[in-house]
Amino acid sequence: MVKVGNSSRSFAKTLAVKAVKAAAKGVVFYLVYLVAWMFIAPFSEVIPGFQEVIESFVMVYLVLIIVGEFASGSIFQYFFSAARILFVIGYMMYTLNGGVFGMTVENVSLMVDLRLFMLIAIVLSLLGLAKTMLQAISYMSEKAEPRLI
Repeated sequence: MVKVGNSSRSFAKTLAVKAVKAAAKGVVFYLVYLVAWMFIAPFSEVIPGFQEVIESFVMVYLVLIIVGEFASGSIFQYFFSAARILFVIGYMMYTLNGGVFGMTVENVSLMVDLRLFMLIAIVLSLLGLAKTMLQAISYMSEKAEPRLI
């Protein structure tokens, strides 16, 4: 019975440490967003809906960071890391309309081709996804290996 009490106390301590780490990561990420927003805020006046797009991205990404931190130490941390990477790729493709961005302002039509930038960002994200998959495979192989007594 004493062992059960110690394990629940240990579980609560581990959960508290994970909560503090998740909160710290969340606060740091949000502070980076606030500093970056000061530099990109002028674009929100020119591009309609820009602020909503950025804020929805930040909210979902922040949730994935926090949930991934709570899942650390298990195989689910790699699932949430992969979900975060796939979310970035999908959201980038959705918001950039496949890499071609166009708008009209006062009889001036502006069209920007961002396909090269998008290709580079997607390749780098896919490298991160491959790294996450290899880490998950390594984690599972370590769990499956028999231990010598």
